[in-house]
Amino acid sequence: MADLKVLNAQKRDTSGKGFNRRLRQEGVIPGVFYTGQGGNISVQMPAAPLNKLFGEVGRTTVFNLEIAEGGKTSLHPVLIWDVQRHPVKNRITHVDFYGVDLDKPVKITVPIEFTGVARGTKVGGVLETYREQVQLVAKPLDMPAKIVLDITSLDLGKTIQVADLELPEGVKAAYDVNYAIVSVLMPGSGAAEGAEGDA
Repeated sequence: MADLKVLNAQKRDTSGKGFNRRLRQEGVIPGVFYTGQGGNISVQMPAAPLNKLFGEVGRTTVFNLEIAEGGKTSLHPVLIWDVQRHPVKNRITHVDFYGVDLDKPVKITVPIEFTGVARGTKVGGVLETYREQVQLVAKPLDMPAKIVLDITSLDLGKTIQVADLELPEGVKAAYDVNYAIVSVLMPGSGAAEGAEGDA
């Protein structure tokens, strides 16, 4: 755990809209740490380091949340579970952390990054993208930040489905239906079947 990024926070003993509003005015963001064991701890942290860390880890990379309380600190491996933003200023107003066991798999929605130009589009085909993210199951430290999908060899009339994804060792896709991710269709044809399933 020594090589994980660390976010410093303090336990928050007071809550309520008024108190949280004053925190934000002071550049401090309220949050909740869900321990993963049925409990939760209210926390607060400066906005700047939170924004920096969120830009680096997103919702897919585990890091250590260090919580200060009564002169002592405790370290917890966590993921950012939810982020609330101001509707106009787009700044973070609240954050939820979820505690994880580094030895137990978690299910996370991970973005797909498409690279290359599909071969089928060069002969008149139309690229149809059905999913831009996929749910993966892996231990927290094995979870990739994104899946890079090279579509260069995708021919006219062909589809890449979730079962076709080449995933890192220890990582698997979570799905009940082998849904389509991307296809190259004939102009005017309908969407490929199998685009249903877990997002």
